[in-house]
Amino acid sequence: MIQTALSSLKTGASILAEPENLAACAQELNALESNLALVQEGNQLKLSRSSTSSQLAFIPALLPESLGDASFCKTYGTRYALYTGAMANGIASEELVIAMGKAGMMGSFGAGGLLPDRIERAIQMIKAALPTGPYAFNLINSPNEPALEARTAELYIQHDLPVIEASAYLGLTINLVWYRASGLSQDADGKILIRHHIIAKVSRKEIAKRFLEPAPDDLLNQLVSDGRITPQQAELARRVPMADDITVEADSGGHTDNRPLVNALPAIIRLRDAVQEKRQYALSVRIGAAGGISTPEAALAAFMMGSAYITTGSINQACVEAAASEHTRRLLQQAEMTDVAMAPASDMFEMGVRVQVLKRGTMFAMRGQKLFEIYSRYNSIDEIPAAEREKLETSTFQMSLTDVWQECLKFFTLRDPRQIERAEKDPHAKMALIFRWYLGLSSRWSNIGEKGREMDYQVWCGPAMGAFNDWVKGTYLEQVENRHAPDANLHILTGAAYLLRLRYLESQGIKVDPALATYSPQKSLIQA
Repeated sequence: MIQTALSSLKTGASILAEPENLAACAQELNALESNLALVQEGNQLKLSRSSTSSQLAFIPALLPESLGDASFCKTYGTRYALYTGAMANGIASEELVIAMGKAGMMGSFGAGGLLPDRIERAIQMIKAALPTGPYAFNLINSPNEPALEARTAELYIQHDLPVIEASAYLGLTINLVWYRASGLSQDADGKILIRHHIIAKVSRKEIAKRFLEPAPDDLLNQLVSDGRITPQQAELARRVPMADDITVEADSGGHTDNRPLVNALPAIIRLRDAVQEKRQYALSVRIGAAGGISTPEAALAAFMMGSAYITTGSINQACVEAAASEHTRRLLQQAEMTDVAMAPASDMFEMGVRVQVLKRGTMFAMRGQKLFEIYSRYNSIDEIPAAEREKLETSTFQMSLTDVWQECLKFFTLRDPRQIERAEKDPHAKMALIFRWYLGLSSRWSNIGEKGREMDYQVWCGPAMGAFNDWVKGTYLEQVENRHAPDANLHILTGAAYLLRLRYLESQGIKVDPALATYSPQKSLIQA
């Protein structure tokens, strides 16, 4: 069970503990609140809660709340340095955010793709359940629908929301700067008070740098000119970074550059340090990690690389609190790490941006890619060969493209009439709107469990889902009905703390038997 390396023992002997002590050692190692000493009694190694001068190794107490940067928890009023990322179209639901908040973790509501009245209902519900937080709301970059992004930002300012998670941004927009600057003030001692916090999700250094720097002068001047912020707020905005936290998004579900975390995280931490040295902010921007984090090993790796906090995504969609259909949750439960593919993104279709989705049990990725190929090849719907168009209408759209356009007219007249105006002048833009009808609805079909459209479900998912399924196989969390987001995330943190205690042993020359080298969730950690 536990053995020492030859070089670690003064006696020079290799000692193995008796098998019957396995349960006792496991129990002690799982008592994360207790300091432990490894002592030798005759030819046996034991773990003791009493330290002695002859102990071979020491394991400090280490609770899940000890992981990460304590200032993250202080800023957002959480117990743990973890938050669940937003999944658009309300998949990261009110229920998920509220459940996470009540368990001492923060959840980000998936506002992307939703209309303002739907978002406002979510704001009211979450604020009522968590009057002092913690919670966050997503603000997604919408280059094709700037009016929707502006109205969403306006809602967040009207309701004085304390935290937004900014995602998919290629550059700073005036709406994002407006939210940040409108929450700035100064106390009697001259300290800058930040009431509107931003957590920026990025995967590239050049985007990270924009959030590490203060807001651009041109956007601040425009906001002052428009009367949306005061001159004093503009001046304060020039002295603080755009974001309080930057989440380095690696190989995640949804919008992703498929970056390896082991490369991206250290690079952006170094960039942060360089900007901090230059700017000397009162509080340095924290750097967190997301993408591929769904097991204790992955969480510990992120913390050991210097992550201030971690963010989970794909796994939460398979939890009962998520606004995903039963069929979709079952598909996610069966996913393996290789069951993912890249497909065109509905919100940035014309730019060629892609999202990572589940390919098991659905043909969405293949059909979505075919739409982008046709869009790239032809300039209008009328140019599509008759046989190709018939195939699209019968298999993908299941209605004529003429009828799809009528649906687009109804949808965008309410959502953003300028999209219709542009499409009527530009046949290629009209084609994009028609194709986006399928790409956008496919996610909704997955959420509501639309019958007959199962093969068209768009399910945002990264390899982390398969890694989670592999980890919990044979435990109570293997069953999808037992998967509650707070419980799953707390097990990840608890497992990371357990494994870190083992790393302390190994750093002192102690080898751990494989039977104790992994953490397995045995029962729910959340009180009913």
